[in-house]
Amino acid sequence: MGDFLTEIQRIVLGVLNAQKLSTIVYGTVESISPLKVQVDQKLLLEQEQLKLTRAVMDYEVEMTVDHKTEDRAGGSGDAEFASHNHDYKGRKKFLVHNGLVVGDKVTMIRAHGGQQYLIIDKEVT
Repeated sequence: MGDFLTEIQRIVLGVLNAQKLSTIVYGTVESISPLKVQVDQKLLLEQEQLKLTRAVMDYEVEMTVDHKTEDRAGGSGDAEFASHNHDYKGRKKFLVHNGLVVGDKVTMIRAHGGQQYLIIDKEVT
């Protein structure tokens, strides 16, 4: 009977390990191109296994602005070059620099099955 129970336990543990439910994992960026993240001494994740969120990528964002530039003189002293400013209005595109760099400490979610990892954030330094 003991062998039977041991075999059942082995099967159940095998099924649970195969499922590898989602979990939080931490790692360090080892390279950018191709992207590689070291989780521990034995596990180095390759680019094919990694997905990124906007929180760890450079991306463009459109913003509406409505302000004036700082006063600035033209330099020659002539009236047409006197200190002045300009309106800066409208919908503008800005580049947000959030991309990963080597050495970044990242937080990831290991997807169901354990083959894919979603990098959700990085440590602020």
